[in-house]
Amino acid sequence: MASISGGSSRRTLLGLLPALLATRRALADQHDPALADLFARLRGADAVEAPAIEAQIRAIWYRHPDRIATSLLDEGVVLLSDRQWSAAYRRFDELVQRAPDFAEAWNQRATAAFLLDELDTAVRDIQRTLALEPRHFEALARLGEALLKLGQPEVALRAFEAALAIHPTMANVRRRADEVQARLFGRDI
Repeated sequence: MASISGGSSRRTLLGLLPALLATRRALADQHDPALADLFARLRGADAVEAPAIEAQIRAIWYRHPDRIATSLLDEGVVLLSDRQWSAAYRRFDELVQRAPDFAEAWNQRATAAFLLDELDTAVRDIQRTLALEPRHFEALARLGEALLKLGQPEVALRAFEAALAIHPTMANVRRRADEVQARLFGRDI
């Protein structure tokens, strides 16, 4: 292996640094290489550490190199928080048309569809989210909730368990999985 301590090699690497950094910034959502380490840390994190790691993952998921896509996402999230679910759905619909490979676009549209009780649409959008980002614990948890509403508790339990395998400290999801398991198998929680 060649040493990089020589002046010429060092200048070459330093010359490539801006391009490498620009590439790093251009990476968005599910393609960011930092996610692998964050997910590994999340699996082993306790309830105190997990929220900070989750926040880092979400920050990456919410990034997109297209400013308009980012703006549509931000606007839709604000509409969701204002309980304007139909308007949020329309905003996220624009977003998935503009950025069909952006997992968070599909996840947010699934959220709006779920809140509108459009469960089949929510499930389809969650499936698209998971095709793009199979580690999307939030999408898996929402899939569990949608499947419960659709009367499929066994499949819902598998979705909850898959979410917990990725993010073991999600207390609400753990509680829901325990409730479904108790209902299915007649055990007290």
